Amino acid sequence: MSRADPKAGYEGNLAPNVYFDRTFSSEAAKILPGEYFITRRDMVLVTVLGSCVAACIRDRSNGIGGMNHFMLPDNVSEQGGWGSTSTRYGTYAMEMLINQVLKLGAQREHLEAKLFGGGAVIENMTTTNVGERNAQFAIDYLKTEGIVVVSKDLLDIFPRKVYYFPKSGKVLVKKLRSVTNNTIATREVEYRSRLVKSTVEGDVELFT
Repeated sequence: MSRADPKAGYEGNLAPNVYFDRTFSSEAAKILPGEYFITRRDMVLVTVLGSCVAACIRDRSNGIGGMNHFMLPDNVSEQGGWGSTSTRYGTYAMEMLINQVLKLGAQREHLEAKLFGGGAVIENMTTTNVGERNAQFAIDYLKTEGIVVVSKDLLDIFPRKVYYFPKSGKVLVKKLRSVTNNTIATREVEYRSRLVKSTVEGDVELFT
């Protein structure tokens, strides 16, 4: 479920973990797989990515922005456009992020995006190129929507920790080169399993 708090200035999906980050002396939100978070406040959005991709989208004129964290269901045999089973969840995740950013007051013509993730970090998923498919989906989707991608850090073989400051557009990326993080792999395998077994119901109306 989602929540909205106009006074706090954010809307989040699945109640993301909001905490105070002592490193940056800032309120922060931790985004897990399948979640998104949008804010108009000066805060930091944090996620750790393996094969998943995070899209960071903001209005460059007023700093309203947010982040999602998604993976396409694994269905390599299927071909098709945005309505296919293999892209349905990715489409939903992107639409929800864009929709909620616009709902908070962003202007579509001022939107810019940054993309991260898509690493080949799970051994039994390398044959499906899931990270590459996630990355290419995000690039193609934003191109279709006419939202410029101003920077990206995609693919490779390492997990990433991403810190996004939507108010300024600043991003810090830490590649976990020396860490074998089984938690990331386990979390993404479980997440993929849920996506394969579930469907996205209902329509998302995109604000223009």
